[in-house]
Amino acid sequence: MGVYILKRFISMIITLFTIATITFFLMHSLPGDPFALPRETPEEVRANLEAKYGLDQPVMTQYAIYMNNLIHGDFGISMKYKGQSVIGKVQDGIPKSAVIGFGGILVGCIVGIVFGIIAALNRGKGFDYLIIVIAILGVSVPSFVFASLLQYAFAVKIPIFKVAGWGGLVFIVLPITAAMMQNMAFYARMLRSSMLDVLNQDYVFTARSKGLLKGEVITKHVVRNSLLPLVTSLGPMFAGAITGNFVIEKIFNIPGIGQALIIAIQNSDYTMIMGLTIIFSFITVIMYFVVDIVYGLVDPRIRIAK
Repeated sequence: MGVYILKRFISMIITLFTIATITFFLMHSLPGDPFALPRETPEEVRANLEAKYGLDQPVMTQYAIYMNNLIHGDFGISMKYKGQSVIGKVQDGIPKSAVIGFGGILVGCIVGIVFGIIAALNRGKGFDYLIIVIAILGVSVPSFVFASLLQYAFAVKIPIFKVAGWGGLVFIVLPITAAMMQNMAFYARMLRSSMLDVLNQDYVFTARSKGLLKGEVITKHVVRNSLLPLVTSLGPMFAGAITGNFVIEKIFNIPGIGQALIIAIQNSDYTMIMGLTIIFSFITVIMYFVVDIVYGLVDPRIRIAK
């Protein structure tokens, strides 16, 4: 187990190094710079700003400086907002993004699993077709459409919640509902398909032939084994929850790190783009690692050490 963790750690470092390198050179190859917009900056001021942030140095020198700072945990200062550090922005934005993201996953997961079980146990019946239609709508309709409809229905026509902003329960219900739709549809479809496959396995027939109650067979044998594909999908899904629902945050004006990255890209804020990309990547690889561990716990036949 220790060797496995060490290998995964080394792999994680290489992955992050590769992502940081590619992002750095791609970003510097794009047209524009942090001091070009929204208005023309005087040449003297521009030269001073470029010298302050090291942009007057050759790209390879900038790369070496940035990587050296990164190794020492320094993600830099925003080039667009005076005195605002990347870490400070992340610390401020992650809790807000996580509330919306985890809320969307939790609600979507619960509703999706319930729908998936109902659909599988009622295959070919009315409930099955109804859930399939709901799942198709959840997958095919973009989240910004759901978000706009929810805003119009429950914040404009029936003013129960707020259209946009951040501050309390009335602000987060609609974003979480919009964020959970695709998760719900994904889990419902996946669990229905997985359960239909497991229901035809020999060990399920064996369990029934032993006289186990139907409910016991479903909960102990069918649902548990059907959840394996869902566990695999949790890693990137949880990473996405923390790193932000970009579109949802933008529509509801939620000051999370998803919206922060969009603003950084619009402003060509190099340090903010680099820092957020690396942190997003770090969270993603960590989540994949955790999923591997959970996967082995859910299915004892799998031995991570192998």
